[in-house]
Amino acid sequence: MTTTQQPGGIPLPADERLARELLDGLAEAVLTTDGTGRVTLVNAMAAELIPEIDAGTELAGCSVAALARAVANGADRFDADHHGRRLRGVRRQLAGSRWAWYVRDVTEEHARADALLAERSRTAFLAQAGSRLALALHRDQVLLATTTLAVPYLADVAVALPRPTVPAEPHPRWIRYADGEPAPITGLASPALTSSVPGLAEALAGDRAEPGPWPDAPLADLADLLPPEFGPTGMVLVSPLLSASGSAGALLLIRRSGRAGFDPRDVELAREFAARAGAALATADLHGEQAHLARVLQTSLLPPELPVVPGVSMAGGYRAAGDSLRIGGDFYEVFPHPRGALFALGDVCGKGVGAAVLTGRVRQSLQTLRLVEQRPLELIQLLNQALFDAPDAARRNQFTTLLLGSLDRGPAGLDVRIAGGGHPAPLLVTADGTVTPVPVGGMPVGALTAARFAETRVHLDPGDLLLAYTDGVTEARGPRDAAMFGEARLRATLASAAGQPPAALIDRVLRAVDDWLGGQAHDDIAMLAVGASASA
Repeated sequence: MTTTQQPGGIPLPADERLARELLDGLAEAVLTTDGTGRVTLVNAMAAELIPEIDAGTELAGCSVAALARAVANGADRFDADHHGRRLRGVRRQLAGSRWAWYVRDVTEEHARADALLAERSRTAFLAQAGSRLALALHRDQVLLATTTLAVPYLADVAVALPRPTVPAEPHPRWIRYADGEPAPITGLASPALTSSVPGLAEALAGDRAEPGPWPDAPLADLADLLPPEFGPTGMVLVSPLLSASGSAGALLLIRRSGRAGFDPRDVELAREFAARAGAALATADLHGEQAHLARVLQTSLLPPELPVVPGVSMAGGYRAAGDSLRIGGDFYEVFPHPRGALFALGDVCGKGVGAAVLTGRVRQSLQTLRLVEQRPLELIQLLNQALFDAPDAARRNQFTTLLLGSLDRGPAGLDVRIAGGGHPAPLLVTADGTVTPVPVGGMPVGALTAARFAETRVHLDPGDLLLAYTDGVTEARGPRDAAMFGEARLRATLASAAGQPPAALIDRVLRAVDDWLGGQAHDDIAMLAVGASASA
């Protein structure tokens, strides 16, 4: 037996049978070539992976095209799809101008890498879809986002069919977006559409069954939903747009003939996407209902146009808090009577719809009670009792601060009686620029059944003004140190506007508060300025 010498000086056996066993036991294919490029050795794995190559084959002309190109070009590696497997080979030089190619089956590695990339792509798609859908607060925005997001990632055409919002609509409207179209388009579904597309009627009815693809079905009625040049339809996937209350509609995902069908992962992804779109659609519908409610409430709660009262000049100012609903708890009212007028200015505790409901109750109660009582102190006492007589009085914890006054024309100016219910004192602005609070006091209205209220009197000469305001004016906070506007700044602003008519004074105060806020959010603001007109 011959031997070879290893680097450490210990001889290695030169046993061809042992060498063959070692080579055949390797998990990768081994091909060796001589100086002319012909194969001299093929191990067992090479015979399994590349059966076309055996001893004597010239590699530059072998049937594995990628390997042949690598040999011809002198490249040291190649990748090839061969007999349904992914092969990767590298070349190493041996002694005597010989070469060895080591080839591995990397099919599973590629499959795992492709699966990882696909999962990352799905995750990125759902993240983008969730972000876009979350920003869509209107029904049409959700439908636009749903169809445009789905194309081309999920399908070549996406059609959303929301359930009709009006029961009188016999057929659903649809919105479609196709790959290559500049923008989505809309239309009205034909009567036969829901019955001709398998699963569509069930999806619109709220069937929570698994969505399933169906190929090669008659699509005569579906053709109305497709672009004119779409061509043969491959597969269609119908998914319900599910929300907490059931189905909000259906989503059709349509692929062209020739594109791969919907595999189980595609179906799962489409179901998750449709569920998110359905939830967004339900949220948009809820937002629309709330916006409608807010508009109705806002219309009913906005301060009324001030009446013309002989001998009295008046102006009001109102700003709802800087929120999306724009429903305020501050209010003012003026009720003319033969001798002058009654006025009220109040600030309901709380925010939003709850405060709006109490504001409406206070204003309606005043509308009724002033028909039987026009003395401010007695009227505010009646109002307090009326609020506690309401059916839900025991279940609520709401009250309002209030100024309730009467304006009576006199020989020279106005006689004013003011009853107070825990509200900031009104300010008297005389023609010479003096600003004086008119203390009233009293307890909030609707807080206690045995609440005590106070009344005071003041006379307005021509040129004098009385300003009633809510604490949204003095508690407005600036952007830098969050300091409040305060009563001192309010008095200074009023002093600078002395002698001007009520509308100019209100405008001066509002501009001063806006400048102080610097664009920051604010509480509700209401103001009412009254004075004796020249004809008093």
